[in-house]
Amino acid sequence: MSFDTILIANRGEIACRVIRTGRGMGYRTVAVFTEPDAGALHALAADLAVPIGGARAYLDGAAVIDAARRAGAQAVHPGYGFLSENADFARACIDAGLVFIGPPPDAMALMGDKGAAKAAMASAGVPCLPGYQGADQSDAVLLAEGARIGFPLMVKASAGGGGKGMRLVADAEALPEALARARSEAGKAFGDETLILERALMRPRHVEIQVFADSHGHVIHLGERDCSVQRRHQKVVEEAPSPAVDAALRTRMGAAAVDAARACGYVGAGTVEFLLEGGDFFFLEMNTRLQVEHPVTEAVTGLDLVEWQIRVARGEALPLAQDQVALEGHAIEVRLYAEDPAQGFLPQAGRVLRWRVPPGLRVDHALAEGQAVSPDYDPMLAKIIAHGPDRDTARRRLIAGLEATEVLGLTTNRAFLASVLRHEGFASGAATTAFLDGDFAGDTTLSPAAPDPATLALAAFLLATRDADPFAPRFGWSNGPRPLHRFRLAAGEAVQEVALHFAPGPVVEPAEGPALQITALDGGLCRYLADGIVSALPFAFDGGTLHLDGFALRDVTLAPPQRAEAGGDGRMLAPMAGKVVSVDVKAGARVARGQVIAVLEAMKMEHPLKAPVAGRLETLAVQPGQQIRARALVAEITPDDAGQGDA
Repeated sequence: MSFDTILIANRGEIACRVIRTGRGMGYRTVAVFTEPDAGALHALAADLAVPIGGARAYLDGAAVIDAARRAGAQAVHPGYGFLSENADFARACIDAGLVFIGPPPDAMALMGDKGAAKAAMASAGVPCLPGYQGADQSDAVLLAEGARIGFPLMVKASAGGGGKGMRLVADAEALPEALARARSEAGKAFGDETLILERALMRPRHVEIQVFADSHGHVIHLGERDCSVQRRHQKVVEEAPSPAVDAALRTRMGAAAVDAARACGYVGAGTVEFLLEGGDFFFLEMNTRLQVEHPVTEAVTGLDLVEWQIRVARGEALPLAQDQVALEGHAIEVRLYAEDPAQGFLPQAGRVLRWRVPPGLRVDHALAEGQAVSPDYDPMLAKIIAHGPDRDTARRRLIAGLEATEVLGLTTNRAFLASVLRHEGFASGAATTAFLDGDFAGDTTLSPAAPDPATLALAAFLLATRDADPFAPRFGWSNGPRPLHRFRLAAGEAVQEVALHFAPGPVVEPAEGPALQITALDGGLCRYLADGIVSALPFAFDGGTLHLDGFALRDVTLAPPQRAEAGGDGRMLAPMAGKVVSVDVKAGARVARGQVIAVLEAMKMEHPLKAPVAGRLETLAVQPGQQIRARALVAEITPDDAGQGDA
């Protein structure tokens, strides 16, 4: 199959990743972009770029195929997410005379239907967990099947992946709401509300096998990846090889994965996912595409999996046999997200003010300073990957790399990721899918933190001298006692009092703590000497807000006192920008504390907005379909005289 131009039907870092390999192989590349992504890095990186419409147009297969036709592309690479596992899109590409750089549509359709996939795997002798994957999707049948399977159980979108449309249900009472939420998310994410039920293992490992097949009947595996550290079924840390898999188990799991690929007539790159408990493993699903975490496999095998995809798509045989696949060293990947771990991992939207990554690591991203991070798409900003001769070396390198990564303008999970990697439960190689909710649950990165005195002092200095030259000879000079400057700095809703002296040097002398001598303000770095140690913090201004050391700080010294903005007074504010999916109550109704008032969709997930107090709903400021900004008013509740009632 001959082609010289590849259209990448995706965005962000994976589009840039495919463009990089495609161009290295001598292909012309074409990007597509939506209105929110006009000027995005992936559109600038390609040889050609084609606009395709509004925010959801990456899911519009007809628009993507039309873009390929207009740009003269003969092949389409779907990346992951969006249309990458859509069998109808793959068929439409083939019908339009395009080479689809992925598996055959029939294999995608089979493995994309979790119920049919489990039946096929059972027939092929691949171990499966008990569950329900029937055609009858009525609540009555699903509730009855849930009782038969027993609790805890998993509710899953049959067509889904990436944690969308998935719920862990502890008991029968929680099942009806889980079904409703999973259906809603599945319909929005995949256009298919079909659900399956499956017995839940509470402390398994999540281990997946990378498989590759060509059109000549050859199928091999490239070892395993351990993706056990997860939050809400979204992978947080991935590594290869797994610390829980020895050579004998790798052979058994690899053989099962190859059997799975053969059973569905697979061609191209795919991943067979298993749950591992003790020495037993069970089929979870097959992802019929390249995985987000494929770089760790590339690191330990030395192979370019995108190149393999392209070669297989043009009819070549696999370049290696199974006995030629060798794993060298260890690789670990983390996903850097725009989210706030201290606020329940709420997604964050905003503008990237500073982005610096250290040398020595692989960083897959599509970020540029000044770029807006939209609430329309997944909050993943980048993938950071470290490789070393052994697991602990890779782990240390990744921790150091995260600490040296500079991203300002919006809250990220950077500190959370470093803390996960440091934790003894992860360092020992013992982490299961229960790790984040168990051993890691009390970590300090999961709770709001106030800026320390040194950060507050530096913030006051930077805010006060933003339009002045602190290195001028007369800065801080006085022929009498130096005045004590008092500031009120807001970090979110918390206001901190800061008192300090300014002295020539410049020197900042807090009322409490050591003096800080500012040695340089260079390229967005504030270098300072404290207690005989020179340190540096990156900083950036966004209007009147200073981003410093993970905090967004505002000078409210002269601002009038503000009433409480949310919580005990009954005012509900949106925790993030997004679209109102539903409103569950009417103005004038009485509500209980914890009752769902509305559901907000942001970054591909649904977030119930719950009443902070019991009382009367006086004002309802939103309606279904409305786009709202972060901290927009959602509702006002007049609290009951007795305080907060029961949910």
